Amino acid sequence: MTATAVREPSRTPAGRSPGKVLAGTGILTRLILRRERVKLPAWSLGITLLLLYFATVVSEATKTEEQLQDVRRFTEGTIGALFGPGYGRDDITAERYLAGVYGVFFFVLAALMSLLLVSRHTRVDEQNGRAELIRSTVVGRHAQLTAVLIVAIGANASLALLLAGAMTANGYDGGQGLLFGASVGAVGLVFAGITALTVQITENSRSATGIAGAALGAAWVVRAVGDMTSDHGGPLSWFSPLAWSNQTRPYVDGRWWPLLLSAGLAAAAAAAGYALSARRDVGAGLVAARTGEPVAAPWLNSPLAAAFRFQRAGLIWWTVALAAFGFIFGGVADQIADSDDISADRIEMFGGSVDTLVDGYLSVITLFTAVIAGVMVVLGVQAARWEETKGRAEPVLATATSRRAWFGGYLAVISIGLVGLLLVAGLMTGLGAAVSVGDGSYVWTVTAAHLAHAPGVLVLLGIAALLFGVFPRAIGATWVVLGYSLFAGLFGALLDLPQWARNLLPMEHTGQPPLDGVSWPAVLILLVIAAGLAAAGLAGFQRRDLETK
Repeated sequence: MTATAVREPSRTPAGRSPGKVLAGTGILTRLILRRERVKLPAWSLGITLLLLYFATVVSEATKTEEQLQDVRRFTEGTIGALFGPGYGRDDITAERYLAGVYGVFFFVLAALMSLLLVSRHTRVDEQNGRAELIRSTVVGRHAQLTAVLIVAIGANASLALLLAGAMTANGYDGGQGLLFGASVGAVGLVFAGITALTVQITENSRSATGIAGAALGAAWVVRAVGDMTSDHGGPLSWFSPLAWSNQTRPYVDGRWWPLLLSAGLAAAAAAAGYALSARRDVGAGLVAARTGEPVAAPWLNSPLAAAFRFQRAGLIWWTVALAAFGFIFGGVADQIADSDDISADRIEMFGGSVDTLVDGYLSVITLFTAVIAGVMVVLGVQAARWEETKGRAEPVLATATSRRAWFGGYLAVISIGLVGLLLVAGLMTGLGAAVSVGDGSYVWTVTAAHLAHAPGVLVLLGIAALLFGVFPRAIGATWVVLGYSLFAGLFGALLDLPQWARNLLPMEHTGQPPLDGVSWPAVLILLVIAAGLAAAGLAGFQRRDLETK
């Protein structure tokens, strides 16, 4: 028997031509575009619609001189620094407020779009064996990474143009709108480059995206702390790529040169990714995976324990992140009511009375935390879907483990983890508020308020479980419910949404603790609904066929 040698592009001498290293890049680019024909347009259009939505909110909040002055005061303190350095606040306008305060949301979304895109077509493909199959053809060593980076550049450029068009459609200056769009796209490119680097480090896609996500969180913290130390940002701010996009100052004295820093970091990170990819085998990471025990620990001998093992890292990271978020935002509660002239909009948004502004603000933060916890819940159900589609659930279910026990273990772990997350986040938010306001009772009232929203989030879990069991390919529809819950919950009062529209939110029926009391009958009804949805999802999963890719 003779063996046929397959020429691996990376094994050739260092002096080979770049064309051979990049062979097949064009074909792979078209393949990625075909595979992303739904996801990328959905990301771009969703972010653009979000900008249009925020533009509507901002226009309603800046109609009168009183409202403009209230917005100006909002951008002056610590709260304003959490979102941006506050350029142009001395002469605030709707477009300056939109770009300077809400811009950070678009930076984060562009970063998430880019890092998930790069991870999907590099590390995920290697985990699935798709990359090895592709490289067995006439494809250069760096073709796949180059192809996905080309798509990432195109996606962020398209997003920049869409955002510029949205700003222009709202009557704002088109040139400055293009600068704002470019600043958002620049953040996306930076994290595309960073992810091109992190996918070389670990052989697990979740770890790779987790490292890139941690870099995004660190960039936000560095920028926020730097902006708190000095007007318009201190020296520390310049160590964050988010701050570079802030420093373009759209609608104030717009300047393009800070984007060169973003382009430089994106190129340097991508170059490091290329260099490191040549030092590892396909499917492997530079940091070797930890060797497992030859025999599983006794405590893992159940579907519930296995589900906890799979979800453990995510639960810890989400809890830490939301606890830090809660402590920071709870710690600025005193600034909400610290003004001699508070606008009617702020009063309306935070409870309708000057005397309850702090409680109203904390109720909004509590609702926001609960909705973000819902993101963890949906991702947990999608992790079970991942195990199914990748064929790892099938061998488990071929044993004495029932489908009800397997999927039920996931639901139980997510439910318990959600309660623990809200407990810790509530404690930290309450602690921050207590230190800020000087009232220790907030520790317990804010913690109870967070826990009161658990039934509403469990309803979201039930919806995701039902879709998993009956219509697994439609599980993404849960994100629509989450998005609606977030924006209607935060801006429903400001936009005068009718009560029936707000009643569609699962968390709406609990009440607005700590601003008002908890509706315990509603809590019980929500728990029953959540249990019914989960039971229906389990029953559906027992009856349908497993799906593998």
